[in-house]
Formats: sequence, C-alpha cells, structure tokens
Amino acid sequence: MSQTFEMDDELLPEYDFTQLPVVARGQGRKLSTSIHLDPDVAAIFPDSGAVNEGLRLLMRLIKQQSSPQETKPVTALKEE
Repeated sequence: MSQTFEMDDELLPEYDFTQLPVVARGQGRKLSTSIHLDPDVAAIFPDSGAVNEGLRLLMRLIKQQSSPQETKPVTALKEE
C-alpha cells in the first residue's frame, strides 16, 4: 500500500539530503559490548553465539565445582 504525502515546507527543491550520512544518536546506540579475541581463540569460536555458549558452560562448571560456603578463585590455564 503506497501513499503519497504532500508537505507544506520551506525547503527548496535543490536541497539534496540523499548524500548525507546517517549517524546513530541517542540512548540506544551503545547497547553492545565489543571484545577482541586472540586468533587461536577466534579459530575455535566462529561467532558471538559460540563464545556465549562456551562461557555459559564454563559458568555452570564453576558453579558446580564450588560449594555455597566456599568460593574458589578461577585461574587461567597456560599453554606451554
């Protein structure tokens, strides 16, 4: 369904706004958090969904390993 509207404005016909860049402004423009993966990690996790799935699995494993009374710090494993 196509409708045509006429506007009563003072803009002259020679004004061309089609070449102006569209820039995001306002409250919702910074909703995502970006991180950079090392190449070896990025090879295993092809997209953000895979990263999130792997981190959620890690979170469940940590939660299962620690008891409510005692929390253990998580240490990174080093490859040699």
